[in-house]
Amino acid sequence: MASTAMYSLASIAQLAQRLVDEAGNEKIWVFRGPLGAGKTTLIKALAKVLQVTDPVSSPSFGIVHPYSTATKNEIFHFDFYRLETPEEALDIGIEEYFYSGNYCWIEWPEKIAAFLPEKFFMIEISTLSELERKVTFYHYQNGN
Repeated sequence: MASTAMYSLASIAQLAQRLVDEAGNEKIWVFRGPLGAGKTTLIKALAKVLQVTDPVSSPSFGIVHPYSTATKNEIFHFDFYRLETPEEALDIGIEEYFYSGNYCWIEWPEKIAAFLPEKFFMIEISTLSELERKVTFYHYQNGN
């Protein structure tokens, strides 16, 4: 069942904590939303909650950025916006990342839809105004 929340930059930290809690043990997180909706901004807030020690930015030109946490775990942040073909994702070994047991945060998942795992935590962001966003989130499995 999907949940919805409205947020602004002032409340993004609380939303990030809620998403971590709602995701539970799910390590694959898919972020959908139009360009400029705030996917990377939300990911930065999530990184704080999960104690990422590296600078967080959009990996638009490198496709994937690895981050370390204070607990010595790794998180992989993917941005497939500039991908020309889905097969390019296979060339970087996405399947190894996805099944590593580490968090994988995926922006622009529609570019690699055929290669997404069977289940993941979906986060959809909509722009309500310049300052306010709506996020819908749910556990996705086998088309549900």
